[in-house]
Amino acid sequence: MSLRRLLLSLALLAPMAAQAESCSLQNWPLWKNYAERFVQKDGRLLGSSMDPNQSSSEGQAYGMFFALVGNDPLTFETLWHWTRDNMAGANIAQNLPGWLWGLTSTGTWSVLDSNSASDADLWIAYALLEADRLWHKPEYRSDAQRILNNLDKTLVRTIPGLGKMLLPGPVGYEHPDQLWRFNASYMPIPLLRRFSRESPSGAWKEIAESTAKMIADKNMNRFGFVPDWVGYRGTDVNKGMFVVDKFTSAQGSYDAIRTYLWAGMTSSADPLAKPILDSLDGMAQSVASTGVPPEKVQVITGVTEGIGPYGFSASLVPYLRAKGLPLLADQQQRIVDEAIAHYSNPADPAYNQHQYYHVMLSLFSLGWSEKRYQFNKDGTLKVSWEAPCASKP
Repeated sequence: MSLRRLLLSLALLAPMAAQAESCSLQNWPLWKNYAERFVQKDGRLLGSSMDPNQSSSEGQAYGMFFALVGNDPLTFETLWHWTRDNMAGANIAQNLPGWLWGLTSTGTWSVLDSNSASDADLWIAYALLEADRLWHKPEYRSDAQRILNNLDKTLVRTIPGLGKMLLPGPVGYEHPDQLWRFNASYMPIPLLRRFSRESPSGAWKEIAESTAKMIADKNMNRFGFVPDWVGYRGTDVNKGMFVVDKFTSAQGSYDAIRTYLWAGMTSSADPLAKPILDSLDGMAQSVASTGVPPEKVQVITGVTEGIGPYGFSASLVPYLRAKGLPLLADQQQRIVDEAIAHYSNPADPAYNQHQYYHVMLSLFSLGWSEKRYQFNKDGTLKVSWEAPCASKP
């Protein structure tokens, strides 16, 4: 081969090599660092909101989503297999994952609470569906369908005066005298849209509409804030009303902050996106006034308390951008960037502090802000690596 021809061949191969590298290697330092530190080789993600040595179905679910966004099929697979085999007893068709895993009083590692958390179940099913669509792994879709069928069978209810709704878990959310308990942060609209795409005749479209009604309800959302937990009391065969959750309070805090995050990341083309954002003005007004999100809000009175941690600021970045408030979003972004810089520095004391929840919220927010992923109108995921991989030679 002549030198000229060799050089031409190398020139043609160089873009292909670069394209293949961009497909296979996603440089997401925050997730890479977190996974290296906290995802064990067997697929257990260390850390729950309560104990750094425990694991939760929420953490496993979030980890699967971030591995998908980062185009890391190996980590995704190990996370899912550990979750399925340990938290769901290797039988996802029969068992939803128990929400908490850790060290028992007898010194063994096991599920500490077999009650499932439906938000984690939804994120797991969503990640599996999208992993099949993007990576062409039909076994993942089959597993997702098993989870969704299980949820439909065990947790979907028809609520008088509201419609179809998803319980937060099997135990503790249905009470005598027509009383139910719900959590708006458990039901992100993009996920419900994806499930409706998967199962058009299922309950998911109606659950999305019921969730939007719950967020906007004027009995509980008088000042543009949402509570962590809300009750719903049936008052007649086809009537009911949202009420203060008698088991907690009318407070919005560590759960509710995710409702603003999901609202901000919902596709603007979704017909529920604008109504939900319009019903959540209170948080934007509070941040505009003080420069920081409140840690707690009494939603009935609108009274705020404390300063929310940086995970709260992270949750509000997409929300503020979606509401057309870019300067407020930039302000919250700076708070997050500074906190993550401390957290990522091994020489900084923050490096060894338990920050599971705030890092999770930051991964959602920063990944979205950096356009590593976006949600389409139908709930499917638009990831930054999809186009390079689709055209990979």
